Amino acid sequence: MELRQLEHFVAVAEDCHFTRAAKRLHIAQSGLSASIRSLERELGAPLFLRSTRQVRLTPEGQALLTEARKTLSASDAAKDAVAAVRGLLRGTLAIGSLQCLHAIHVPALLAGFLRSHPGLEVSLRHGGSGHLTDLVRSGHLDIAFVGRPRHAPEEVVLVALDDEPLVLACALDHRFASCDEVKPQDLAEERFVDFTSDWGTRDLADQVLAEAGVERRVALEASDVHSLLDLVSYGLGVALVPQSFTVKTDRVRFLPLAGDVPRWQTVAVAADPVGAAAAALLREIAAVRRPTPASCCS
Repeated sequence: MELRQLEHFVAVAEDCHFTRAAKRLHIAQSGLSASIRSLERELGAPLFLRSTRQVRLTPEGQALLTEARKTLSASDAAKDAVAAVRGLLRGTLAIGSLQCLHAIHVPALLAGFLRSHPGLEVSLRHGGSGHLTDLVRSGHLDIAFVGRPRHAPEEVVLVALDDEPLVLACALDHRFASCDEVKPQDLAEERFVDFTSDWGTRDLADQVLAEAGVERRVALEASDVHSLLDLVSYGLGVALVPQSFTVKTDRVRFLPLAGDVPRWQTVAVAADPVGAAAAALLREIAAVRRPTPASCCS
């Protein structure tokens, strides 16, 4: 079994199409088909169910896909490690991040990192914490900056970046607006605005309210912090948000939560083993960490 065959197999599995995978790999479709057939003969099992319209993984193919990605990731990490010993960082580094991040200032971080490592090709994508963590686990991202997952996959490692308290956001004329603080259990009758279910702050809000015995109702969902706070400002609901949101608007009242409430934690999630480029980025973060302009989280 060759690494080249595993690369071919993963490409077909991701595209569910031989022609598209061949174009992505810049090889002839006949060569790609021959490579997959050779791999199937070696393993003694069919990897794909083929039809005129569709290519799907067999159970054997699904089992191989996870291990193939791990093998390819380990191969890349080995190449990166050798390059790092020579003082070089080359290849690619795929990064994921919450849309805005309070813990670190991603644009400034990447600008400095690329100046130090001009031979590295960096890509960046935004998303929710759960989705980005899954992309790291599956090998599509090398590292992501997210809210701490409740149950981290075994295939990743976590590096703590920062933590901050949750606060209640409400309209300026809300009944809580004149209070100094609010107890989570006092929110039982409230209508909530929150992010969609894949976002980390929603998981933490669910946890805080469940521990207080509150079964909440999320009436409106938003996919960015500005929309969420705008909905709150018009009295359409309250929200539990990280304290760093407080600098975003003066049209919302922010109140501390009373009691011992879990804090919102930001972490770096990296593939295990951590590649040389991702490890270098983590060292850069440790070296330059300083307070940054507060921003939105997910």
